[in-house]
Amino acid sequence: MIVLGVVMLVVGAVTQLSLLWTVGVALVAIGLVLWLLGAAGRAVAGRRHYW
Repeated sequence: MIVLGVVMLVVGAVTQLSLLWTVGVALVAIGLVLWLLGAAGRAVAGRRHYW
């Protein structure tokens, strides 16, 4: 999810599409939150690991 968000950020910056930029920021933020919760050992949505 983080990689997809970064790709959307790059494409949004190159093409000047603010919608892609906004969605990219949201995906990166959600991906980081899930990654941090998983790294802390907490089960997120019934899953222990996200990879």
